[in-house]
Amino acid sequence: MKLLVNGTPREVDAGVSPTLLAALRDQLGLTGSKLGCDHGECGACTVRLDNRLVYACLTLTAACDGAQVQTVEGLAEGNTLHPLQQAFITHDAAQCGYCTPGQLLAAAALLEQSPHPTDDEIRTAMGGNLCRCGTYPKIVNAIRAVADAQGRAS
Repeated sequence: MKLLVNGTPREVDAGVSPTLLAALRDQLGLTGSKLGCDHGECGACTVRLDNRLVYACLTLTAACDGAQVQTVEGLAEGNTLHPLQQAFITHDAAQCGYCTPGQLLAAAALLEQSPHPTDDEIRTAMGGNLCRCGTYPKIVNAIRAVADAQGRAS
């Protein structure tokens, strides 16, 4: 079956990898998305599927034929980090980093929908992504910094 992954046409075998997460990691070598809970509760596997956030561990590969998929690897442009990636580094929001790919995709989706969210809106939007290190305040600060920078640029 065919997918458009991070803007590039790719083929995967749904029979080999029943979940989208397995197809991305095992067949395409895109290991940014992580297998955490395997029950759709932690958000470590979050990707964007046709511009909506999904847990790739719960998404059947067979249901994705022809879909557009964005993984954390698709955020950066070449060697230039996405502003959120840089902000997570600057604000030390990625301690162990395991949850970071899902956090980044959720944050990017939020800022596309709401370029100037309140801190409460940020916390609500990030509610589907757990961080075992507890860097939630730093994650909010990183997202806030990008939102504020976008506000100054517009």
